[in-house]
Amino acid sequence: QVQLVESGGGLVQPGGSLRLSCAASGFTLDYYAIGWFRQAPGKEREGVSCISYSAGSTTYADSVKGRFTISRDNARNTVYLQMNSLKPEDTAVYYCARAGIGTCHGTSYAYWGQGTQVTVSS
Repeated sequence: QVQLVESGGGLVQPGGSLRLSCAASGFTLDYYAIGWFRQAPGKEREGVSCISYSAGSTTYADSVKGRFTISRDNARNTVYLQMNSLKPEDTAVYYCARAGIGTCHGTSYAYWGQGTQVTVSS
């Protein structure tokens, strides 16, 4: 079955970095776009970034542009989210999700991981 497993979260000081990983199994990662989302306590879930099936297209929320970088290694069935210059407002549970198609636009996300906690605090 389709499975997505996030890892790499943790506690980091403001200005620090983390790299999240999303390990995919049960399907051919090459064919699908993957999105990263986050949800902070008391807030709605928001889209953070997305990468198309071939990595030819990426999108970012305005709040993370210039600080976060999404990438993928289809051979390793893994998608990454490199997060630099972290801020306290980046604190949230981060989820990866599989799109229904290979591109990031006009798609829904039917499969989700369990999430990984990122806490940015001094």
